[in-house]
Amino acid sequence: MEHIIEVNSLVKSFGDKLALKDVDFNVRKGETIGFLGPSGSGKTTTIKILTAQLAATAGDILVFGEPVHLLKEPARMKKVGILTDNSGLYDRLTVQDNLALYADLYGVGKERIREVLEMVSLLGEERTPVKKLSKGMKQRVTLARAILHKPALLFLDEPTSALDPTTTKHIHEGLRELNREGTTIFLTTHDMNEAEALCDRVAFLHDGEIKLFDTPQNLRTMSGSPSISLLLKDKTTVTVKPNESGAAVIAGYMASGSLLTIHSNEPTLGDLFVQLTGRNL
Repeated sequence: MEHIIEVNSLVKSFGDKLALKDVDFNVRKGETIGFLGPSGSGKTTTIKILTAQLAATAGDILVFGEPVHLLKEPARMKKVGILTDNSGLYDRLTVQDNLALYADLYGVGKERIREVLEMVSLLGEERTPVKKLSKGMKQRVTLARAILHKPALLFLDEPTSALDPTTTKHIHEGLRELNREGTTIFLTTHDMNEAEALCDRVAFLHDGEIKLFDTPQNLRTMSGSPSISLLLKDKTTVTVKPNESGAAVIAGYMASGSLLTIHSNEPTLGDLFVQLTGRNL
């Protein structure tokens, strides 16, 4: 399968501080990849290197099969969308004028502006100057700008960190649609629910190193068989193992009509991260 991103032995240091330590990974075309980790783990540094905003100290990085520094060329950069902490907007321009400026740069029709504003729940704010928007609304405008040209590769650095749950869900739906249309997405987050909702594979990044990299399902089940919780109609909770004796207990409660709900207890990605690193996300 074609690799959109290939990273081998990536090292990044800032003076005496080693931010990334011999990192290796790849991203396949059409995937949504998540880098999951707390602040300071190296997530933003990774994105800035992959988008040619920072130079690596050592290592080989290919994007679209070519050395990453070639992304600085305008024709190649048009294939990429970026949302990072320094994705500035023109404060004195309206939302519409900001997006129209970039539509012209990308050669995108103005009708696309309405589509992206709907995706980020900002229809009706077209005439509002950016300086009058809240932090969360500015973040949504920046996301709209990043997806305006339907990039082949989209980098999102904690895209919903300042947003309410309803808007976050709406944006997740839009990102899934963008991915179905062919956009490869590289996402960093410290939100385990976001990673599980969007990502085909997730990397656990801690102190500049990838500790694990696999599908969310494989990561959740790697710690062994989960238990099963039963809630009975008298509000009693019973926990059983997923084995023959547990099945007999469940069958007994079902036969007696006393079973209200049943849930398996797989660890969350956040639980696994704590087990692996000793740190909360």
